[in-house]
Amino acid sequence: MNKKGSQGAMVVFCTVPSEVARDIAGQIIDKKLAACVNVFPVRSIFRWEGRICDDTEELLIIKTTCSAADELTKFLVSIHPYDLPEVLCLPVMSGHEEFLNWVAGEVDFN
Repeated sequence: MNKKGSQGAMVVFCTVPSEVARDIAGQIIDKKLAACVNVFPVRSIFRWEGRICDDTEELLIIKTTCSAADELTKFLVSIHPYDLPEVLCLPVMSGHEEFLNWVAGEVDFN
């Protein structure tokens, strides 16, 4: 486990409607805003506009860098079909050094 190399890594969570998950994930990779996007089916229960919702969605787990996180967040918000998309950026504390180096090498959003 490498703490030094992981300082630049970030994991971003974003829930999306199932019908757009592959497209959004592909655009993220195409724009080099992330190295990898995992897509998981999830069931989300939440309160929205005064009522409790129970929806099936896809959770995007996006591996990127800290330097790309703001640009990735802006991009997700700009293309997301929801009025208030969930975008949560979590710093990576440690991990497999070679994987973290691969992530850093794949992200190039400039």
